[in-house]
Amino acid sequence: MTHSTLIEKLNWRYATKKMDPSKAVPQEKVDQIVEAIRMAPTSSGTQPFELFVITNPEIRAAIQPHAWNQAQITEGSHLLVFAAWDNYSADRIDAVTQQMTDERGEIPMLNQYYDNLKATYLPREEQVNHDHAARQAYIALGFALAAAAELDVDSTPMEGFDPAKVDEILNLKERGLRSVLLLPLGYRQEGADWLLPMKKVRKAHKSFVTEIA
Repeated sequence: MTHSTLIEKLNWRYATKKMDPSKAVPQEKVDQIVEAIRMAPTSSGTQPFELFVITNPEIRAAIQPHAWNQAQITEGSHLLVFAAWDNYSADRIDAVTQQMTDERGEIPMLNQYYDNLKATYLPREEQVNHDHAARQAYIALGFALAAAAELDVDSTPMEGFDPAKVDEILNLKERGLRSVLLLPLGYRQEGADWLLPMKKVRKAHKSFVTEIA
C-alpha cells in the first residue's frame, strides 16, 4: 500500500517526552499551526474557544507544577493553551451571527438557524454547554497535531493538568474561559527521549474498523 505524505508524517509524530530547549520552533511554523487551529471546523461555526500562544518563560514555569511537572512545558519553545467558553450566551451567539452577516450578506435562513441555536443552548446547564464547547477545542487539537507533524514540529497533547490553576495564572475566568488542553511545541531531543526509539503501537485495522456496505 502506498501511503500519503500525511500518513507518513502521522507515523513520524509521537507524544514527545523530551524536547531540546536549545531549539525553538520558527515563528512561521507556529503561525501555520495556529492557522490550522483557526481553520478547524466547529459545531455551527461558533468557534467557542480561544487559543493562547505562550513563549514567556516565567508563565510557562508557573504552569508546569500544575501539570505534573511535565518538562515539555518549559523545554519546548511554545505552549499552546486551548480555553473553551465557560458557557454559551446570547451575546456570544449573536456575535457569530453578525460576523456571518457581515461577511456573507443578509441571509434570513441564517438568522433563523442561530435563533434556534439560542433556543436550544441557552436553557441548558452551564457545564453541559462548556463541555460542548470543549469538544470543539478537541477537534482543533487534532488539526494542530496534524499540522505540526506536517511541518516536522514535535508536540505533546496534555490533559494532565489542573485547569483551575491554569485559569488563575492566565486570568481566564474574567474572560469567560476555562482551560481544557495544553500543547507544547518544540523539537525532540535525540538520544534523550525514552519513547522515541519505540515502535508506534495502534490497534490493527481489522479490530478497529467495521465496514458497513
